[in-house]
Amino acid sequence: MGQVEIRQLCHKDEHPISFIIVVMQIILTHEQTDFDALASLLGAYLLYEHALPVLPRRMNRNVRAFLALYGAELPFVDPRDLPNQEIEKLILVDTQSPVTLKGMTAATQIEVIDHHPVRDSLPESWVVTTQDVGATTTILIDALLERNGTLNPIYATLMLLGIYEDTGSLTYSRTTPRDLRAAALLIEQGASLTIVSDFINQPLSQAQQALYDRLRSSAEHYHIHGFTVIVATGHAQDMEEELSSVAHKLRDLLDPDAIFVLVTTRGGVQIIARSTTDNIDVAALISTFGGGGHERAAAGLIRGQELSEVRDELVRRLPEFVQPAITVAQIMSSGPQVLGTHTTVQEAAQRMRRYGYEGYPVVEEGKVVGLLTRRAVDRAIAHRLDYSVGQLMEKGNYSVQPDDSIDQLQRLVTETGWGQIPVVDAESGEVIGIVTRTDLLKNLAPGPKPSGVLNLANRLESVLPHERLALLKKIAGVAHEHHAALYIVGGFLRDLLLERPSLDFDLVVEGDAIQLARSLAKRYGGRVTGHARFGTAKWHLGEPGERKPSAVISVEGLPFVDLVSARTEFYTHPTALPTVERGSIKLDLHRRDFTINTLAMRLDGRHYGDLHDYWGGLNDLRTGLVRVLHSLSFVDDPTRILRAVRFEQRFAFRIEERTMELLLEARPLIERLSGDRVRHELNYILESSFAPQILSRLASLGLVQAIHPALNWEDWHYNQIEALQNIDPGAEWDLPYSGKPLRRDLSYVLWMIQLSPQEVEGVIRRLKLPTPLMESVHSACQLWQERAALKNSPPSQVVRKLESKPMLACYALYLAAWDPELRKALLAYVQNWRKIEPAIDGHYLKAIGIPPGPVYRVLLGKLREAWLDGKIKNAEEEKVCLAALLEGHSTASETPKPRLE
Repeated sequence: MGQVEIRQLCHKDEHPISFIIVVMQIILTHEQTDFDALASLLGAYLLYEHALPVLPRRMNRNVRAFLALYGAELPFVDPRDLPNQEIEKLILVDTQSPVTLKGMTAATQIEVIDHHPVRDSLPESWVVTTQDVGATTTILIDALLERNGTLNPIYATLMLLGIYEDTGSLTYSRTTPRDLRAAALLIEQGASLTIVSDFINQPLSQAQQALYDRLRSSAEHYHIHGFTVIVATGHAQDMEEELSSVAHKLRDLLDPDAIFVLVTTRGGVQIIARSTTDNIDVAALISTFGGGGHERAAAGLIRGQELSEVRDELVRRLPEFVQPAITVAQIMSSGPQVLGTHTTVQEAAQRMRRYGYEGYPVVEEGKVVGLLTRRAVDRAIAHRLDYSVGQLMEKGNYSVQPDDSIDQLQRLVTETGWGQIPVVDAESGEVIGIVTRTDLLKNLAPGPKPSGVLNLANRLESVLPHERLALLKKIAGVAHEHHAALYIVGGFLRDLLLERPSLDFDLVVEGDAIQLARSLAKRYGGRVTGHARFGTAKWHLGEPGERKPSAVISVEGLPFVDLVSARTEFYTHPTALPTVERGSIKLDLHRRDFTINTLAMRLDGRHYGDLHDYWGGLNDLRTGLVRVLHSLSFVDDPTRILRAVRFEQRFAFRIEERTMELLLEARPLIERLSGDRVRHELNYILESSFAPQILSRLASLGLVQAIHPALNWEDWHYNQIEALQNIDPGAEWDLPYSGKPLRRDLSYVLWMIQLSPQEVEGVIRRLKLPTPLMESVHSACQLWQERAALKNSPPSQVVRKLESKPMLACYALYLAAWDPELRKALLAYVQNWRKIEPAIDGHYLKAIGIPPGPVYRVLLGKLREAWLDGKIKNAEEEKVCLAALLEGHSTASETPKPRLE
């Protein structure tokens, strides 16, 4: 292709600057250009060596003003200066609208770089790059800086203008971390925030101000699914200025969830739409009129219709494109606790301590009349005021209804300052729920979607064996018939989401678990045992001679199913076992230890697979945090201290900062835990493949010595217990068990083997070790103290010492010993020495005339020792040895007096 001379855009009083290109490649953007489009032109120019960035014919007023000042320093080309040349490649930035230019042919390659969703109608031959970021400029920044290294300050400023304008100065919810990083990089390159501020916040022109006033007076408000939508109309046939700035100013003033500006122009009715919420996709709506854009900003031009016709059609279509907001019903807690006006302050304080609530609605004759806060109760008690709730409460009849949006809830919380808002039935006015400031904040803050929007049915069905899945569906079916919500909860869901699925699940019923279990047994067989106090039931799936449930008859390894009524708990004092009362699923989840264990999946009816996340567990799973639900969690149950560290190490998470503070503050409470409860948690730790890491972390936090001062943890212990992960003693050691139980018991023995007898006794008493394990620990410690002598002893003494000890203690000594001679002796004992017995037995002694009695044991013991120590090598030598033992006696028929030396 021949060389082409192109004139660069310059000031009218300057001489044109000419340069030569080899091929004809053009970069274009959309008409009515904003700063993101202009900055994208610049970015593409810097990435594509031979491409010409061509300015559109119509640009926004603030863009024109910027070019008037800085255009001479920018590489843009006026479209009138393009040669009559065939275009080899066309690059579209910040737009996907087909463009026809002189010089384009069927062979012209077209490439798109955009941050809007891909249009379905684009030709297959186009190369399209779209990324979900706030501004197209952002897409170009990383590649640009990687290739070119640096930008001059004007280039950086223009590109920062592009990002700021399309992200609302980084405030729109469409803004991504990439946009922020790109903006930071540009500021590092010298972008001027002063210039950005000047051009982003340009005042309206006189014509724009006049249109702004007309639109403001015509604005109509529509309330749809909890959102406020404004439609404003006006005429501007003679106006040359761009309209988007007017729409922005109007949106900023009226602050709706979405605004639609309809203006008559020479070309038709121009629609400009802006949204501030993901629930209103303005691009989808404007596309029905032939326009386009992205979810938060879109525009279109309708020809051949009157303004009123377009407006009426827009209003008619609006409800289809406004998704319902999160409602109070989705986040409230059902079955609220309320107080009467005559309740005493002491009763209210007891209720607050029991359940941990910060406030209670106060009702009179079923109607809300006020709110009682913990602060008011604490002050009354501190001043010894014998007040009633009616005297202490904040008066007011504030409430919301289940169908209200959380925006309405937010406004009420802000206006009243109430941290607990009652939810009342729309018809009866009865209090049916409570929604708290915490509930509101968790749904306003960035993070996971509100409960019920994520469905895990497919994931559940992909991991559970067919028989167990069929069983769950049977239980869910019966629960649905009983109008009882059924949930699978806790660790099963945590592990499912972490892609570490297990087969053990817990089922919680919002209703009567015992009654549900009885209904299951009646229909499918089996039997039920229940505990009415705790609302728990065990459905035994069948025993020999019983009719088993036909749907689950082949479920392997599942002899029963536990069903639990949703409940709440409170603690009468630290370290006590909880007192239980019936509650909702939300309260049931709130009694659990950490947010990552508070997830629930509903199984009944149309809710099958819906995830419920009331306490931020999903977000903490995603970010890898172990977080308690409330500040007294470790005080209520100090075993959670050990559990927090176990989860942290098992999942490679991090204990959240405030949780760590609470953990360390509660550390002394471990001393008050019963030995059984501490041992139960240690069992879980020592059976884990992460036991060394967990114990090291416990030691670093001072928690090992909090269990017992004699316990320590050093590198030696780490190496010993780490080596147990793949332990296989072999049959020769005659250990009666293997796997996790063996690894757990060996860990206990190795952890304590170096302690003194007094220290060991103290730890054993603290942990209340079971008798067999206690004996193994005692024996191992004794052998450890005597290991040097044991190594140098003859085989007979080794056998005499070891055969009275549990084999677990001997094996632990073998693992702990670093001396090869000692290990050799222990292995010889196991493989050979303990099996050696004399050929002569009691029958032989009787046959030679020795009367039965204790002397048999003495004689045979001496013969065995001689065999072990190599003094006897065959049967003849054994008889000689026996004769020597009997020497000195006159006749064989007399009771011998063997020599025992």
